[in-house]
Amino acid sequence: MSDPTRPPYEPEPTVPLDRAGDYRPYQPPPPYSQPTPFSQPTPYGQPTPYGQPTPYGQPDPYEQPAAIYLQPVDPRQLAYQQSLYNAQKSRLAAGLLAIFLGSLGVHNFYLGRTGIAVTQLLITVLTLGFGGILVSIWALIEGILILTRSPSFATDGRGIPLRE
Repeated sequence: MSDPTRPPYEPEPTVPLDRAGDYRPYQPPPPYSQPTPFSQPTPYGQPTPYGQPTPYGQPDPYEQPAAIYLQPVDPRQLAYQQSLYNAQKSRLAAGLLAIFLGSLGVHNFYLGRTGIAVTQLLITVLTLGFGGILVSIWALIEGILILTRSPSFATDGRGIPLRE
């Protein structure tokens, strides 16, 4: 049923429900206000209406700063930014230490992997050298992996890539 006083292009007002399920009376929206035309300058110190250009030489109060998007931080990138690449460990030195002194875990101490290094050292010392044979085979394999640029041995204990 349409109201004869209402123009035909306006939709019928809807009656929304409130939280309790009761009907609220229809309230028309607030009247539309026209912004100031482009030809009228805004007085100094007052913000310009939305969508209007700011007068020359005045700061735009509605200007938003560029958004800074946070990204996950790669420890290698962080180390590079903090110029810790001066402290890069040598891949060749680590590989040779693993092959020749690997039963004592020296190469893992060099790379900053102290947990594995202490384990290798304790196995060798506490078994009076008999466990050192197994640890030296373990270290020989690690030395070969280091020298062949295996991804598992590409970085040191701090996540900094090994240099050539």
